[in-house]
Amino acid sequence: MSNIKRKIIALSATLGILTGCNVMLHPSDQAKEIIKGIPIIGDATNEPVHMPDSIVVCRSKQCAPANLSMSAEYIYNSLVSLFQNNNHQTALICQGNDSTHSCIETYISMPVTVGITPAYAYIDSVKISDVSINKGKKFINLLLNYNITYNGQTPECTPAKSLAYVKNAANVIIQDSGYSCKMTTIGSSSVKSLFALDYIDLDYGFIGGYYSIGLSGPAYGGGNGYMLIRLPKDAYPLAPELQNHEKSKKKSKYEIFSESSITDDPKADDDEIFENVQVFPIKK
Repeated sequence: MSNIKRKIIALSATLGILTGCNVMLHPSDQAKEIIKGIPIIGDATNEPVHMPDSIVVCRSKQCAPANLSMSAEYIYNSLVSLFQNNNHQTALICQGNDSTHSCIETYISMPVTVGITPAYAYIDSVKISDVSINKGKKFINLLLNYNITYNGQTPECTPAKSLAYVKNAANVIIQDSGYSCKMTTIGSSSVKSLFALDYIDLDYGFIGGYYSIGLSGPAYGGGNGYMLIRLPKDAYPLAPELQNHEKSKKKSKYEIFSESSITDDPKADDDEIFENVQVFPIKK
């Protein structure tokens, strides 16, 4: 076999290996990946959000599964206090670890396509603009403003009308009806999110759970994973007057005078000398 034939066979084998590893890629994309080494952003994931089996609730510096010692009403009331304490506040959002309930990134990200341009969308905070409750129902009305960016740009987004629903001690969901973001000049894209809680820390204001976010319209895509929301305030106290602490009050001049008089008396420790004292003695 001639050297030319050997070179042709070797070249064919090499091309076969390279194309075999990227059979689903367009030839132009293969060229970008092989020659230039540019990473290609994959399609948005379409997996359903992971539903946790139980919810861990932390209170008084102790954490335990809610279904073992808490009712749905207790979780609902705690969430009402937590959200109302943080009304009109901005909470931080981070990509989290579902085992340790700690942040691994200072944002969550998802692959999207804006027009014809592949990009990544990021969410790093949310402002709680309004909180309201409905009598006799187990959900909380929330008005949330997510801070979304992509490719260094911040689109104009409408507030997300959301519901925090407590079905039972093992099923707490935060979802919205969809909100719009103007990410292209063509028109607005619809964003819809779902958040299944598995961690509530009433002491430090943490909420953790599995999220799924999807975009539809001129900008489309989405993703899912685990995220943590860090609220500025904890779940208690709801108001200062509800605290179980002794209030310090100003002493009157009469109290100060009485205390100083008793202290100056060398017999002040003897309670018997005050038993028959009359403020206004009457002459017989």
